Amino acid sequence: MPVQVTEWSDAMLTSLAAAMALLFSAIPKIIGFALIVIAGWFVASLIERGLAAVLRKIRFNELAERAGLSDFIWRMGMDTDAAGMIGLVVKWFVRLIALVVAFDALGLPAVSEVLRQLLLWLPNVVVALVVLVIGGLAARALSNLVRGSASEAGLGNGDFLAKAASVVVWAFAIVVAVNQLGIATELVNTLFMAVVGALALGLGLAFGLGGRETAAEIVRKWYAKAQENSGTMRRLAEEMGERTTDMRREAGSSSPGQWPTGGHPQGGGTQGGGPVPADKRHGAEGG
Repeated sequence: MPVQVTEWSDAMLTSLAAAMALLFSAIPKIIGFALIVIAGWFVASLIERGLAAVLRKIRFNELAERAGLSDFIWRMGMDTDAAGMIGLVVKWFVRLIALVVAFDALGLPAVSEVLRQLLLWLPNVVVALVVLVIGGLAARALSNLVRGSASEAGLGNGDFLAKAASVVVWAFAIVVAVNQLGIATELVNTLFMAVVGALALGLGLAFGLGGRETAAEIVRKWYAKAQENSGTMRRLAEEMGERTTDMRREAGSSSPGQWPTGGHPQGGGTQGGGPVPADKRHGAEGG
């Protein structure tokens, strides 16, 4: 049966005893939580230093500089290089793992569930960074290609075209990275489609309004050439018709039954279809 409290002193003593009992029962959990956090923090720092050293050894910073990631990190105000940035991300990933385990040991599953969701989201950050690095490399390569092609073609605005190509690739990479992070994906996609549509419409209007006279001149030349070709074909057809008529006339005049003037098919001074020689004709009359 529960003890009936009749005085304030007994009530205070009872509450204090229950609190002390709860505290003493929670001390092992608190000690385990502290040990897990300290160990996780220490291991995460070691992993950060080791990973940053390995990345610097394989010259990851040069790759990040060519991709434009180093400039991006510098503009963020981070007092580290690209390798240090990757190591920092990995360090906090390990620390979050340690916190999830520590809160589970402490008996606070709600906090550990929130941290677990954050932990599952961090790989998206890594993938987004990789996408940005690849996008930076692709943007620089395409920019150099466009600049070289414009120079070979003799265009005067090669730098502008190269910059525009680089901006387009960077915009596409940023959209992919934001979609990977899951931050306002619908809004970003809508804005991206709106910008692309506006650029297409602007280019169409610029070509339609600015190239109107050029297009008219091109169509006029095509029409004149078509008319010239049609006249040439008409003359060729007339000449072919005349030649065909002449050939038919020649064939009709040289066919059997139509002999030249003074000739007969049989007899009448012919023999064997031809005229009889004069000596033979006089001999026949004398006989």
